[in-house]
Amino acid sequence: MPDLANTSAATVLGRCDELATHTSLPDGLIERVYLSPQHAAVNALAAGWMRGAGMNTWQDAAGNQCGRLEGATPGLPALLLGSHLDTVPSAGRYDGILGVLGAIAVVERINAGGRRLPFALEVVAFGDEEGTRFGTALLGSRALAGTWLDAWWELTDEAGTTLRAAFLAFGLDPAAITSAARTSNDFVGYLEAHIEQGPVLEENDQPLGIVSSIAGARRFQITITGKAGHSGTPWTHRRDALAGASEAIVAIERLARDADLIATVGHLAVFPDAVNVIAGRAEFSLDLRGRFDTDRDMAWQQIEALLEEICATRGLHVAVDQTHTAPAAHCSDRLRGVIAAGIGAAGTRADGAPAAGPAPLELLSMAGHDAMAVAHLTEIGMLFVRCAGGVSHHPDESVTEADVAQALDAFEAAVLALADTHGDEAPA
Repeated sequence: MPDLANTSAATVLGRCDELATHTSLPDGLIERVYLSPQHAAVNALAAGWMRGAGMNTWQDAAGNQCGRLEGATPGLPALLLGSHLDTVPSAGRYDGILGVLGAIAVVERINAGGRRLPFALEVVAFGDEEGTRFGTALLGSRALAGTWLDAWWELTDEAGTTLRAAFLAFGLDPAAITSAARTSNDFVGYLEAHIEQGPVLEENDQPLGIVSSIAGARRFQITITGKAGHSGTPWTHRRDALAGASEAIVAIERLARDADLIATVGHLAVFPDAVNVIAGRAEFSLDLRGRFDTDRDMAWQQIEALLEEICATRGLHVAVDQTHTAPAAHCSDRLRGVIAAGIGAAGTRADGAPAAGPAPLELLSMAGHDAMAVAHLTEIGMLFVRCAGGVSHHPDESVTEADVAQALDAFEAAVLALADTHGDEAPA
């Protein structure tokens, strides 16, 4: 029988702490990348917790850990719940992880309650959302969505290991990747709980919020090539790749601000990287995000022209490699509605009356999520949980037990609200 003690916020947070010990970094820092020994370890833990919640479990052909609780009759389409277990370098312990462990707890609660729903419940712990190891994000959820690209097999990590070789080392068969793909008939929707990764909920003193849509993203690796030379070289003879990259980065920031977009350069490398040598090559990343794909793509065209102009003026050459693209994803009206109902139910007083307070906020997510990939298959909805200072992708990432308790109640209530209305209305 399920143990309801395992469904408390304290237990969920304790499991987040346990997963944080599975890391490739020393001194308490967290890094857990796709197809690593740490990935295998957390999959095994998650599988055990899924089985404890009453689910049948399997690891799919992409390394995603999955579990399923049947509905009123076996074989029904499922409501998919989940998030990811991989991290960025020097990560926090809740981004993605809280959504997976919270989903397991909610399934355990519903199973313990004895109600059989008009759909199955599945939980997925995606193996790669961040893209830390191979440079392109959403590999796990793209495999599930059936949008895997064969070109990815030749991606390499910092050690030169290809994605294909990493699959084999993890015990996966690259030739079987298509078996991870699901169809739209498999699901009735997808719900994901996630920390906000922003300060809006905290600034409005609200523990939970509803995601309206997820911004579309494109990522690029940009290489500017000049000519290395002695630091004593006169200005007229310099072809300084770093100076060109610096000018470009500042110009990109200015252009993105003016267009109300988000542009982030998170990686910069200089070659030959010596104190008395002009840089002959500079490489930097660009992560470009926007509410609307058309605005984002128009800004990229302007950035491309800007790069060409800067490099032509300085006698440099620029090369661009797009490493990731994901369209903006709209959260359906129906699932936004059940999340709102769930938040309302979680806020009721002991006497059953609604608690006083403002209506839940709807927020645009500028951060990407697995929901973006799953939107290729089925309608999506997301619940945001307040995080301290809006800090994420950092060891200081923090949530409160009270907020997590309310999130678990709201997520469970949202699932049940969907069950109550299932079949009454078409997806929006």
